[in-house]
Amino acid sequence: MSKIIFQNSKSFQNNFLKILKKRELSDKAIDNTVEKIIDRVRKGSEKSLLELTRKYDKNPVTKFKDLVVSKNEINRAKSLISHNVIKALTKAASRIKNYHEKQLPKDFFYTDNQGVKLGSKWSSIDSVGLYVPGGSASYPSSVIMNAIPAIVAGVERIVMVCPAMGGKINPVVLAVAEILKIKEIYKIGGAQAIAALAFGTENIKKVNKIFGPGNAYVASAKKKVFGDVGIDMIAGPSEILVVADKTNDPSHIAIDLLSQAEHDENAQAILITDSENFARKVLSYVQTELKTLSRKSIAEKSWKNFGCIIVMKNINDSHTLVNEIAPEHLEISVQKPSKLLKKIKNAGAIFLGKFSPEAIGDYIAGPNHVLPTDRTAKFSSGLNVLDFMKRTSFVECSKESINKIGPDAITLANEEGLGAHARSIYKRLNKNWLYDLYLLEIKI
Repeated sequence: MSKIIFQNSKSFQNNFLKILKKRELSDKAIDNTVEKIIDRVRKGSEKSLLELTRKYDKNPVTKFKDLVVSKNEINRAKSLISHNVIKALTKAASRIKNYHEKQLPKDFFYTDNQGVKLGSKWSSIDSVGLYVPGGSASYPSSVIMNAIPAIVAGVERIVMVCPAMGGKINPVVLAVAEILKIKEIYKIGGAQAIAALAFGTENIKKVNKIFGPGNAYVASAKKKVFGDVGIDMIAGPSEILVVADKTNDPSHIAIDLLSQAEHDENAQAILITDSENFARKVLSYVQTELKTLSRKSIAEKSWKNFGCIIVMKNINDSHTLVNEIAPEHLEISVQKPSKLLKKIKNAGAIFLGKFSPEAIGDYIAGPNHVLPTDRTAKFSSGLNVLDFMKRTSFVECSKESINKIGPDAITLANEEGLGAHARSIYKRLNKNWLYDLYLLEIKI
């Protein structure tokens, strides 16, 4: 497929379908390995956990204490970080916390016109596990994004797990943990970490829900433990869609595309524009910018295999393609971005205007950067405070109100053949011979 495809070409529909094709298929070999790892942790507990940590994390642990991140380690890690980095992390945490506090839901309570008291109350999940990758790329920003909504929601126990290659965790990750006051941290990664969080061990209490990105083994493990615990989502490769007209600086758009391409070889970067000339300028700048990227090989493969530019006749109609692509990240860089915004239904996060690159949202803007991928923005949202909470409804009937709504409930219960349901309500109702006759008719 050509890097530039034209909406008015005969092959456009086929090329567009290729864009929508899932980029990462399930690997049966990985699933089988993960299943065995989970089973070992579940049955052999900490002995197996230590063995698996030595094997997969290359961490020479011999006892459970070796898996625990101590306060001294956290303090030592923080001392290695520059003042500027600590300042930036603190500012980011503050902005992200302020944004997420606006998401806190409110309980409600009311009495309906038949005298039944109804309502709903919110409460936090008791305990959550946060998985933090520690492989080729370790992202302290992801710790902030996963932990802060949990903190805002009021989660009492937050457990962080992170693979420690050679026994060491990225000091910036530990510095973030200290800033956010996360105290329970373990040096375990991969499927074995997910299993430990889901089922517990002799010294690690199980959690109620697991959050955080990881590799294919982590994703597979989260799928397999779902039901025993809750999970946030199954994250696919990163993606960005940029809608930009010719008034933009093409070098800006090029580097915006590469900002996601450098994440993962399977990441996808797409530009929609209405100018062929602008498209070719962006394409040229992509090649120029690639030469000097520190993650050149990753970004290059991503762009080669999954990147493309779509040229439309009218950019004001781009929402039709955007809503079908349902991107994780969407940049709208046109003359009147708010006009196009109104037409967008499917996107994880939207960045408006020439001075709002997606990268600002990854670190410090405020909204969460954990977002739906693989077109799942059609039915799901980015990580938020509600993901760390649960809603409970409540009902309070008086003697008077149950007599008003009870007979209809009895009718429905009998219609479903659930006699105990019907009788449970009937026993609480006022009795008279006419009403009893009615109930006999409906076989109470």
